[in-house]
Amino acid sequence: MSTSPTPPPECPAHAAAATAGGLYRLHGAEAQADPLALYEKLRAEHGAVAPVLVSGDLPAWLVLGHRENLDVARTSSRFARDPRGWRDMKEGRVPADTPLGPMVSWVPVCNFTDGPVHERLRSAVVESLERLDKRGIRRYVTRFSNQLVDQIAGEGHADLVSAFSDQLPMLVMTQLIGAPDEHGPLLVNAARDMLQGTETALQSDRYVTTTLEHLVVERKARPMRDLASWLIEHPANLSDTEVLMHLRVVLIAAYETTANLIANTLRTVLTDPRFRASLSGGHMTLPDALEQVLWDDPPINTIIGRWATGDTLLGGRQVKAGDMILLGLAAGNADPQIRPDPSVSVHGNRSHLAFSSGPHECPGQDIGRAIADTGIEVLLDRLPDLQLAVDASELQWRGTLMSRHLLSLPVRFAPRPVSSARPEAEQPAERPAGHPVHAVVPPQPTAAPAVAGRHRSVSWWRRLLRLG
Repeated sequence: MSTSPTPPPECPAHAAAATAGGLYRLHGAEAQADPLALYEKLRAEHGAVAPVLVSGDLPAWLVLGHRENLDVARTSSRFARDPRGWRDMKEGRVPADTPLGPMVSWVPVCNFTDGPVHERLRSAVVESLERLDKRGIRRYVTRFSNQLVDQIAGEGHADLVSAFSDQLPMLVMTQLIGAPDEHGPLLVNAARDMLQGTETALQSDRYVTTTLEHLVVERKARPMRDLASWLIEHPANLSDTEVLMHLRVVLIAAYETTANLIANTLRTVLTDPRFRASLSGGHMTLPDALEQVLWDDPPINTIIGRWATGDTLLGGRQVKAGDMILLGLAAGNADPQIRPDPSVSVHGNRSHLAFSSGPHECPGQDIGRAIADTGIEVLLDRLPDLQLAVDASELQWRGTLMSRHLLSLPVRFAPRPVSSARPEAEQPAERPAGHPVHAVVPPQPTAAPAVAGRHRSVSWWRRLLRLG
């Protein structure tokens, strides 16, 4: 078993060395500082598909074109989701403690499978998610959003990342899956650490897994109206391990994407005059604003991964069987073939890649939109005079292979007293003790739920924008 770092012939690393004199690292300082600039440099040098290096200087292909991303995402016969086909893994070039571990170590979940197995597992996830009452979700978002605002309202200043966007999604998701409230803050820290691929990523991953193991055992003995119980009782007959792993996927995916979406949207509102003008003129509602951010600054830059099932041609590049393919969501959204002028609004266009596409498209995207939409509305209704407390050039990000996370978003506002009385509409509906969310009858095929708020008044946006 070879341990040499030298890549085999005809792999992406050799292609890059021959054409560019070296390979760009997606885990290096340049990628972390300005990934979009790096994507454009790669696009200029290599076209729609570029050879790159991931953690451990392992070779991969980064897909930069919008059409090519859709091709990979929608064609599982050529680009499988199962990481056990990764040639570098099979030939022993991947360290056992690689930070990529959670993303490339096979477990029995729908996003690591294809074909009939994938259909069976995904049906359990999708149909269980559909049992969540969308109005109940929004009530919980409203409740937790108000609690978070209460903690900062009297101060007159706050960091909206640590105090709001990093907290809200996990507080909501722990309720939906059925985990006790006290696990929320610890799961926030563990999830973020794991997704950053730090030296303690594997330890954090074990903490998340152990927490969910206890939940599965408890719900088998005492089922309730929550996602864990519904996965256990689903006709697909998931094993305990399959239930555990799908709870983990839902929890982590929803947390990372939604936390970044909230932070990116708030930053854009507070710093982008063009964005403010569209909102101020009434040309864009909050749901529309979220979609614009999903185009311009998606919560996930890159998805690991797909693995070529055989030798194939992709974007003019010869891809070999077992090569790793990275879906470049942010790069595909900026593809000049579909967006020749990125300054032009994409109002009403949902063909972005923020939630991927094909059979593995994110099944919980409407829940993420509901958390972000409702949470941001509560925040700006409660604190309509929010202003950025630093110059926009001082904002900093922490980059990883998968995403770019805003480190802080300092704001100031007029301090205001916290009232213990809430309008009735802001209170969560009464529910049986211990039930995290109201359930509806077993799911039936229905149209995707409309995003609430599409026709809301934008008066509170105008109040905010007048202050900018």
